[in-house]
Amino acid sequence: METSPTAQRRTLGDFVRTHRARLKPAALGLPEGTRRRTPGLRREELAQLCGMSATWITWVEQGRDVAASAIALARLARTLQLSPAERAYLFDLAGKHDPSTPPAPAAMDAPPALTAALAAIAAPAYVLDRCWNARAWNAAAARLFVGWLDGARDGECDGSAPRNLLHYIFRDPAARALIPDWADRARRVVAEFRADHGRHLDDRAMTALADALRAQSPEFAAAWEAHDVVEREGGVRRFAHPRDGALRFEQITFTLAARPEFKLVMLTPLSGAPGREGT
Repeated sequence: METSPTAQRRTLGDFVRTHRARLKPAALGLPEGTRRRTPGLRREELAQLCGMSATWITWVEQGRDVAASAIALARLARTLQLSPAERAYLFDLAGKHDPSTPPAPAAMDAPPALTAALAAIAAPAYVLDRCWNARAWNAAAARLFVGWLDGARDGECDGSAPRNLLHYIFRDPAARALIPDWADRARRVVAEFRADHGRHLDDRAMTALADALRAQSPEFAAAWEAHDVVEREGGVRRFAHPRDGALRFEQITFTLAARPEFKLVMLTPLSGAPGREGT
């Protein structure tokens, strides 16, 4: 169930009020005083330190529908001395992008433990980075994805690397032969990538990838201009494999808690023999 805007604003207000109460005035160079009836900073003091109005702070804490710019939120987070996780939570509740969030490095290696875990999975499984480059995969995935994971070179986020999933889908004829419902799947993966890109609009590598594919593939360009946005979800995936015939899997995608730039994708076989299409 989605959180309503009203409930989200109330949660934001509770969060700000709780952290305001935790701050010690002396830690911010303010006198403790002897007439404080509540712990922590007063709203007026927090407002002064943030360079905001006391009314704005009051309305935020009351859960009112007030404008909260990224600059104002950054001042609030700094004054409240929020940790990185708390700051991210504040911006999420306010529905704003944190301008101080640094982009992830262009080249990212999958953790060794994750690579080892993939080898222990019997079903096809692979790991994508934020630009949808395959960074690790198992033998079953290499056999399934002909032309992508079966011997191509490592790639970067420039739209020309064979191991980039979007590049493979839109520019490799092997993908069109492997995926029976190619047109529908291609449009959906673009909508999924746009959702990822929307969380990292300042990421030059992701933007470069999209720009390159727009120039290289009319189908990608048309899907990108449609501005469809969906989350990466599971579901049935069908393949017309050149050696194994018709295959059918249930796709499941996980985001790694400690490394959110990575997605683990697993394809669980459906019906009959491993992965084979049922009658």
